[in-house]
Parts: sequence; C-alpha cells; structure tokens
Amino acid sequence: MSLTGTPLFATAVVLTVTAVVLPLAVWSKVRGPAAARVATRGLMVVFAQATAVALVFLALNREMNFYVSWGDLMGTGKYVQAAPDLGPDGLGGKKAEQVRQEPKVRQEFVPVEGLGGRVKKTELDGKISGVKGDVMVWLPPQYDDPAHKDRKFPVVELIPGIPGTGKSWFQGLKAHEVLEPLMREGKVQPFILVSPRAMLLGNGDTGCANIPGKVNADSWFSVDVRKMVTDNFRASDDPRTWGVAGYSAGAYCAAKLAILHPDRYGAAVSLSGYNDPGQEPSSLVAQDPELRRTHNLKALLQAQPAPPAVALWMSGAEQDGYLSGTDLQGLAKSPTTVHAEKVTGGHNLDAWSKQLPQTFGWLSRQVKTP
Repeated sequence: MSLTGTPLFATAVVLTVTAVVLPLAVWSKVRGPAAARVATRGLMVVFAQATAVALVFLALNREMNFYVSWGDLMGTGKYVQAAPDLGPDGLGGKKAEQVRQEPKVRQEFVPVEGLGGRVKKTELDGKISGVKGDVMVWLPPQYDDPAHKDRKFPVVELIPGIPGTGKSWFQGLKAHEVLEPLMREGKVQPFILVSPRAMLLGNGDTGCANIPGKVNADSWFSVDVRKMVTDNFRASDDPRTWGVAGYSAGAYCAAKLAILHPDRYGAAVSLSGYNDPGQEPSSLVAQDPELRRTHNLKALLQAQPAPPAVALWMSGAEQDGYLSGTDLQGLAKSPTTVHAEKVTGGHNLDAWSKQLPQTFGWLSRQVKTP
C-alpha cells in the first residue's frame, strides 16, 4: 500500500479504533496465571499506543508529504545511478553550449494525486548528474492562454527541506494556491514552478553538492532539471529568467546554487536557511570537516573569482535565517545583493507559506521575463 494513500490511512484508523475498544471489551475477561494476564494487558496497551502514534504520523505525512514512498521512509530508495567526478562546473568536461545543443528529451507528465491535476510530475533520467528521480511542474494560468501562446515564461526551482519531497511545496506550503490568484491579478510574475526530488541518498541531506562517488546533486538541480524544463516548456535558459527558492535545508541549497552558478540563476530565496551546512544533522557535506568549511556559504561567496551577479533574499527568525542573511550581507560586493528579513512564525510550513506573496513579489522584480 502507498505510504500516503487512503487504504493505508483507513487501515490505521480501523486498527486504532480496535486498539481502543479491545481493552474496554476484554480487560476484565483475560484469564490465566497472573503473569500471563499482566503480559496480555500490557500488549493491549502497547498496541493502542503504537497504532495511535502510527495514525498521527500517517495523518501528518499525508498533509505535509515528508515521505511519499516506503523507500523514502526507510532510506532504501535508489535514485543515484552514477556519481562520476564532473569537475568544478558540474558539466563533466562539456561546455555549457554543448549541453544546450544536445537533442531535446521530451518527457511524459502525469497529474499528481491530490493536487487537482494542475501539478504534474515526470521521471527524469539525469544524463549529466547520474540521478534518476521525479520532478514536479506547475504551469501558471497564462501558460495555456491563447493570447500568450508564443510567450516564454520565467522559472523558479523549488527545493524542499529534509525530510521533504517536491510535493511538500504544493501540498504543504500550497505554493500554487497562494500564488495563482496573485499571478492572475498581476501582483506576481507568472512563473513556471519546478520542484525536483531532493532526497537522493536515503534520508541524508546532500547539501546540493557534487560529491564524486556518492552523488551529483548540484548537477541534478542546476543542469539536468534546467535542461528538462527548457526542453519541454516555453522557458529560456538565460540565468536572468531563473530563480531558485528553498526552505530549511532547501534554503541553504537555493542560496548555494545561486552563489555558485550565476550563469544559471539570477536570484534565490532562502526561508529559514543557514550558512554552515553542519546545522543540518544529516548533511553529507558536514561529515567531512574540510567540505563543511569550504561549503559554508560565507566561504563560497568569498571564494568566487568575481562577485556573482545574483540577488539573495534570506529571511527567518533571528537565529533561524536572519543572522545568516546579515552575515552574507556584510560580505557581499556589487553586483551581489543580499536582503535580510527578520520574520516571526517559527520553523514550519505554515510560516514559510505566509511569506510566499512577499518573496515572490521580490522575485518578480529580480527575475526577468524571457
């Protein structure tokens, strides 16, 4: 049964009800030696507690989509097919122009259950990164309007936290529901929203890094997913027309991708992010002291040959994103710009969802229409 499906949830409800009713019905009727009676009653109590915990977990997971499959939950999903050393630019020795000129790969998209049919997904086989995983796409209301049939649209890549899936942005933060009316009213640009799989190695956080022999997460997000979008939709690969946004661990990734690849992204939104990858306990990058040091966003920004032409929005509570933003703000040199915004609401999906009108209004001024 699907981890987020109705049959499993219904089964958990039935088992929980049974676990509550059963002791009431048979508690005084248990027979046998005293030790056996105590053990039987103890098992009924444990069963009731276990089913209640399982029901709460399933209900929360259905709402927030932390895990969409048993493989995600158990950390057994296999999404990395190969992880060769792709070099500092993540292109494996190819030129960016060569990647752009490779034959287009047309993908098949299917509606995502529970999201009304507007959000669709595809299984992408990343030729550069060696990652094979799902990518979710939502098209703005103007995309299918005959009046805009020849128009290209800007793109925002959405990266979830850990644990989290592409669906978290749509079912948890309800990004499309919040932004669609704003796009219709002209308050927010009509962006194509793209959310790729982020959990590539079990429940560990890749830090959106290329780690030879383990995973090429950077190239998955910044090369393969971008090419898939331009191959299949009316979008440009001009970095000025691309933004990237993330929350929590995904926020770190969003800022990092923009700092490292101003040739691929023009702006990034970091919601409750951080500069030090060691703040995420499951970070693969943080397991190596040298990688942790060199992948700190402050070190990455200072190590760039020239200040990257990107705009960063970094928001959160004082110790949950805001101070990280002010730290980068103090290091940034033109043309890099950093906006640090202190907000309240906590480290949760509801708080991040409430920031979408403001942050996407900002993205509308930073990311250009093709």
